[in-house]
Amino acid sequence: MDTAVDFVTDINDTFWYAVIALLIGSGLYYTIRSRFIQIRLLPDMLRSIVEKPERQPNGEPGLSAFRAFSVSAASRVGTGNVAGVAIAISLGGPGAVFWMWAMALVGAATAFLESTLAQLYKVRDEDGSFRGGPAYYMQYGLRKRWMGMIFAVIITITYGFVFNAVQTNSIVDAVSSSVGEKTMALQVIVGLAVALIVGAVIFGGIRRISGVSQIVVPVLAFVYLVIGIIVVVLNIGEVPTMFRLIVENAFGLEEVIGGGFGAAFMNGIRRGLFSNEAGMGSAPNAGAAAAVSHPVKQGLVQSLGVYFDTLLVCSITAFIILLSEPEFGSGLEGAALTQNALALQLGDWTVHFLAVLIFFLAFTSVIGNYYYSESNMEFLTGSRRILPYLRSAVVLCVFLGAIGSLPLVWALADLAMGIMATVNLIALIPLSGIAYALFHHYSAQRKQGRDPVFRAGDVPGVRGIQVWNDDDVTPVESRSSDAR
Repeated sequence: MDTAVDFVTDINDTFWYAVIALLIGSGLYYTIRSRFIQIRLLPDMLRSIVEKPERQPNGEPGLSAFRAFSVSAASRVGTGNVAGVAIAISLGGPGAVFWMWAMALVGAATAFLESTLAQLYKVRDEDGSFRGGPAYYMQYGLRKRWMGMIFAVIITITYGFVFNAVQTNSIVDAVSSSVGEKTMALQVIVGLAVALIVGAVIFGGIRRISGVSQIVVPVLAFVYLVIGIIVVVLNIGEVPTMFRLIVENAFGLEEVIGGGFGAAFMNGIRRGLFSNEAGMGSAPNAGAAAAVSHPVKQGLVQSLGVYFDTLLVCSITAFIILLSEPEFGSGLEGAALTQNALALQLGDWTVHFLAVLIFFLAFTSVIGNYYYSESNMEFLTGSRRILPYLRSAVVLCVFLGAIGSLPLVWALADLAMGIMATVNLIALIPLSGIAYALFHHYSAQRKQGRDPVFRAGDVPGVRGIQVWNDDDVTPVESRSSDAR
């Protein structure tokens, strides 16, 4: 097992230099070109997320921007926020937190771009719902179906199998800390329980997935944020020192467990990407399902998701650990480190509470991850007949993740998401001009005091649009009142 971990880790250590260069380079380019759209349009992000959905041709309301956001948040807000942040700090020191923040700010521009394009090139299913994502804008925007097929295979494996194994592995880690020991019997029991619950949800389709996500994710995230804020308040005098430690270690000014600049930078970027997924091409699969009046609206909503995930939820985990554990775990890793840190602050009951919290966060991540693989499997096959087999395979991987090795599972996750991000980021470069043309179209209507609406043909020269005709986007209510 150690040999396998070392082999995958060696590949990651080399490959990830190229991935990080591509992530940062493209993110900075999109940020500068858009004049910091991820900051300037924060009010529009908040406005778009609460809009009512457009109606489908059959008269039924489509999937709202908030429900699509909830599906992507279900995938984002999971063990990456609790276990992933802890691993980043264990391996890279406090400075890893700084680079997670930096990646979120830069990545929000990329998240806007990929979700706007996913909305533009989405397709309509037989039941009237929408689906889309990078595979679809590679086929219809770039006219390279072969590239879309490569991406669809990668994301199906990454999210349906590898990342879901990570989630259940972290559940086992948290439950083991709660009960005091980790045994094979416990791993099997937890794996079977999670697999059965996941199966009950994912066999219900996107509406059941989004229905569960839009209730569970906000409630759990709120509870976790409240607990984190309590820890910060109890240690308010140590907060300035904590921020100084984060900044100093980020640039290698202070060595902490061999952290230095390199370890802090690399682990902060990796764990930040695993958590907020900006540029990976995952969130656009959920964003494309929303029924909105303009593609840019969902692009803005998905940018907001990056902030929600990293600047709020991940930061709370980092604060809990850094205010509680100056030795950064003393050998603990993953969820156990966060549990131990929280117990030192608020008592042993939090170990059990966090185990329950991680269970539900990981559970919602699994069902969000599954939806990404479902959408791309339909792209590959053009049929829904294969979905029962996909769902069964996902349930099996959920179980197998419970009995896997923590270091190996995370190493495989790093490798998978690096490959996925590379393919997606390469596709975004030639399509970025179209996304910004859509943004200019959106901005022109906003300046006129209108609620932006897009129809195919509004932006000359854009080919491959499959929907966005008058019968594809019909408002729930008349938009005449918005133009006043």
